Amino acid sequence: MELILIIILIAFIFESMDSMAGMGFGTALSPLLFLFGYSPLQVVPTILISEAVSGAIDTIFDHEFKNIRYSFRPLNDATKISLIMAFFGCIAIFSSILLTYYAIKFPAIIIKTYVAILVIFMGISGFLGSKLRKLEYLKPHPKMLIGFSALAGFNKGIGGGGYGPVITMGQIISGVYEKSATAMVSFAESIVSILGIFTFFLISFAGVGIDLVLLPSLFTGGFFAALTAPYLVRVIPNKIWRYFIPIYAIGIGIFSIIVIFAF
Repeated sequence: MELILIIILIAFIFESMDSMAGMGFGTALSPLLFLFGYSPLQVVPTILISEAVSGAIDTIFDHEFKNIRYSFRPLNDATKISLIMAFFGCIAIFSSILLTYYAIKFPAIIIKTYVAILVIFMGISGFLGSKLRKLEYLKPHPKMLIGFSALAGFNKGIGGGGYGPVITMGQIISGVYEKSATAMVSFAESIVSILGIFTFFLISFAGVGIDLVLLPSLFTGGFFAALTAPYLVRVIPNKIWRYFIPIYAIGIGIFSIIVIFAF
């Protein structure tokens, strides 16, 4: 029972950070759950289910709090970019889950180290992108996000994390407004997570055993965090997010490496 309460608490904390900064839930939570003794087939599917729901809630509240405005008739820029990110992320997550858990089984330590180093790199790139954008070297361009979306989806399927840092920093490097970037991550990540869930259930029918023992705890913490975080995005000045997001990305990467090699 104590472990369940701890998991609910850390799920709330990391989902709050994920909703506010566009990253952190899967990337930071996965190493902790592995440390608690849970296997990838217990952690990754559960994180995807939790983020599919919390991402949808974030999207609704971000729209209501006017952190971002979505429109389907006609499609506005925010909706187009979100759907582009979701489309290529879905292709990547489907492929990575099939390769990692069904066709090819990658060593866990290599996967976790790769994601952690990538997150640190994206945080550093975020600082550089902010500087270059002031010199008008970078402008918003959806085509620049295709590669970031595919890479983010690939990471998501392998370890349950590494999506938010890549796609958030990719948007900022592309010149997307910080608050809009974090909001669009929730929209796209929810769609990508849904396809990831479908893929896991698909390979389960092929004999791969998945375990959803963590679902009640992660869902409870993530649900309440998703209700409160969009309001904080609304009231906290964008200038703070401009520096907080890259620092947070670097911090998550360093934290992940410490967990991987210290334990």
